[in-house]
Amino acid sequence: MKVLATATSAVLLCGSPVAIAADPFTSLHPEEAHPDPEKPISQDQYFDFISQVQEKLRSLGFNAGPVNGDFGAKTQAALAQFQLSRTIPASGQLDDQTLAELGVQRDEAQASAATGR
Repeated sequence: MKVLATATSAVLLCGSPVAIAADPFTSLHPEEAHPDPEKPISQDQYFDFISQVQEKLRSLGFNAGPVNGDFGAKTQAALAQFQLSRTIPASGQLDDQTLAELGVQRDEAQASAATGR
C-alpha cells in the first residue's frame, strides 16, 4: 500500500506524462499539429483573398501553413485559434467579424457572393 501511495505522490508532483511531453507552444497553438500541404494548389478566384488571410494570421503568430491560397485544415485551425484569442465564436470560418479583426476585406465579387446577391 505504501508503494502505491509513493507512486501516486510521484505522479502528482511531476505532473502527467502527457503534460510533460507537450510542447508549450503546440499546446497553445494546435494548428502546429497539422502538416503543411505538400503540393501547391491551383489558383482560383479566392487565391489572393485566402493568401491575405494566411499572411495576416502568420504575422499575428498563428501558423496557417505556407501562403498558398489554400483554405485547408491548417489555415482553418489557425483561424479558429485566432478567433479564440479575440473572443470571437471559434467557427474557423471567414465571417465579417473575423475579417474585421484580421483587417482583411473581401473584394466586391466575394462580398456579393457572401450576401447572396
